[in-house]
Amino acid sequence: MSQIPHPIALITGGSRGLGRNTALKLAAEGSDVILTYRGQQAEAQQVVQQIQALGRHAAALQLDVGVSAGFDGFVEQVKGVLRDWNRAHIDHLVNNAGMGVHAPLAETTEAQFDALVAVHLKGPFFLTQKLLPLIADGGRIVNISSGLARFTLPGYGAYAAMKGGIEVLTRYLAKELGPRGIAVNTVAPGAIETDFGGGAVRDNVGLNRMVASQTALGRVGLPDDIGDAIASLLRPGTRWINGQRIEVSGGMFL
Repeated sequence: MSQIPHPIALITGGSRGLGRNTALKLAAEGSDVILTYRGQQAEAQQVVQQIQALGRHAAALQLDVGVSAGFDGFVEQVKGVLRDWNRAHIDHLVNNAGMGVHAPLAETTEAQFDALVAVHLKGPFFLTQKLLPLIADGGRIVNISSGLARFTLPGYGAYAAMKGGIEVLTRYLAKELGPRGIAVNTVAPGAIETDFGGGAVRDNVGLNRMVASQTALGRVGLPDDIGDAIASLLRPGTRWINGQRIEVSGGMFL
């Protein structure tokens, strides 16, 4: 009897924060992982080593999701990794890589807006498109949005608008990829203690307390909260969840 191969997950922005946590969660549950990094090669290699220590295959590839001209070359690198692992397809894609801009709408520059579009909307759109031939039928895609697409905090309007776009894109992907059995969902984190946005939620005591006071479960989110949620959507038992926005915020601003 042939052995069922371990699933392979590709996670963008896997060198730090939520991407790193997700990569380690999936590896602990038996997945091989291809992760991307933009500039933090040393940190990415540390994640690779941690995954390998768990007995799984791992590779880190450089990618700037805001530069779509590099996607064809990246796909060829992914194919090379798959050949090395004697595989032809990935099973899971997590579009996680991101960056933040905090500015009132009246002060948001066109350059900031364009950067957000490139990283949070155009990048996931065309990277997913390029990777579709490599995603196995019956696979899964998870796109990362934000609680800010539901509730509003001044200064995040442009960022949140991109995440709103990702949520709509998720539903269309779910519909169009349905014939291939590929389920596509959105995970929308609330405020999380990471280095995102300069680590404000983690390091600013006043902000941390404010968020906790507005969260039903009484604390700020941790990377483990999000990594666990993403991993749960990629398990066999959640295959029937499709086209959904799942907020993982502990109940912020209910």
